[in-house]
Amino acid sequence: MLHGLRPISSWLLRRRYVVRVHGTDLVPAEGPVLFAANHVGVIDGPLLAIFAPRPVHVFTKVEMFRGALGRFLTFSGQIPLDRFNTDPRAVRQMLRVLRDGAAGGIFPEGSRGNGELDRFHRGAAYFALAAGVPVVPVVMFGTREPGGRSGSLPRKGATIDIVFGAPYTVPAVEWPRTKEQVEHTSMLLREHLLVHLDHAKALTGRELPGDLPPGDHDPDPATGVTDQGAP
Repeated sequence: MLHGLRPISSWLLRRRYVVRVHGTDLVPAEGPVLFAANHVGVIDGPLLAIFAPRPVHVFTKVEMFRGALGRFLTFSGQIPLDRFNTDPRAVRQMLRVLRDGAAGGIFPEGSRGNGELDRFHRGAAYFALAAGVPVVPVVMFGTREPGGRSGSLPRKGATIDIVFGAPYTVPAVEWPRTKEQVEHTSMLLREHLLVHLDHAKALTGRELPGDLPPGDHDPDPATGVTDQGAP
């Protein structure tokens, strides 16, 4: 399903936006990989699923799986995630993807925001430790206009940059993994993504759109290893 939808979806998006993809040569061509992306706008998930150099199963908040959009997300292989309750089904799905040698995607910031990685959840580190997979940082620019609301789309003709970075790999840790191990790895991974964010800004000459308008915050569980900038 993933392979068949990507070409036509890419064609449709490129009719509306100028999409520039950088650093695909840094992504492992085979074997399991986890893409960890900043989260600025509502189209970040579809962009990652469509323009990553490999088909990718992206965690998507369960609230999106409604109506026609929900059917499309399911058909395209995305994974519904309940962010506010323990979700063993979603965890098992992602682990299965990675252990089958495929690619998964996650947004460590949780909800959409300024994309500067002020808030960082533990999920990416958990899957890296549980499956022993490389984590590829991804930075997106242009998916939300400065001052735009969390659900807004870029204007027609806008340029979107997607920048992939060098993988960060940690050895697999057998169960039981401790909270301290996951938290320590999360902080190291966040530092790696912050370095890549600086590199992506220098490479593209772009900046992120800044904070969301006052009062426009998608609820997010208080489970980040850093809560700077949390609503």
